[in-house]
Amino acid sequence: MLIGGAAAVLGGGVLAREELGHLWYRVPGVAKPRKEGELDYAGSEWVAASSANWRRADRPDDYTIDRVVIHVVQGSYQVALKVFRDPGHGAASHYVVRKDGHVAQMIRELDVAYHAGNREYNERSIGIEHEGWVDNAASFTDAMYRSSARLTADICRRYAIPVDREHIIGHVEVPGTDHTDPGTKWDWDRYMKFVRDA
Repeated sequence: MLIGGAAAVLGGGVLAREELGHLWYRVPGVAKPRKEGELDYAGSEWVAASSANWRRADRPDDYTIDRVVIHVVQGSYQVALKVFRDPGHGAASHYVVRKDGHVAQMIRELDVAYHAGNREYNERSIGIEHEGWVDNAASFTDAMYRSSARLTADICRRYAIPVDREHIIGHVEVPGTDHTDPGTKWDWDRYMKFVRDA
């Protein structure tokens, strides 16, 4: 019983230490400098998501970024911006890509967006939302694929993420999700070729 109790205390201490390690950036003067509206991806437009739809972090120092998660909004670009700016929505992605290829950044990559429906995947990934509908292949334009692929390639380069389907995944592939996006109409072969080319 004493050995079991000591093991539980030590195990709890290790977990607490790990959790505290993720919070170090909250110590005054430790957090990386930030500027309102600063972009991580050149050429994108800053459109701030509601602060209720993400949480402050200091990635990749507190959480390793090793995934990109591809989403489809089931609606228009404007719908995506509207719901991600709504504090009652409870979710948002880092980026939104319009069908003409325009990119909005809504959350800093430093921070954890509530986009994947899985805490661990939220902490380790960057989410990219796309205008369109999962059952309509025509809503995924060439301009959208190419622009999104350039964004994904840039993210992979900056965080040394392998350009493969284990690390660039659909929302449907996140463990425990109830979502189906980007759906069977999303052309993964075409998209991954564009990412590799970029």
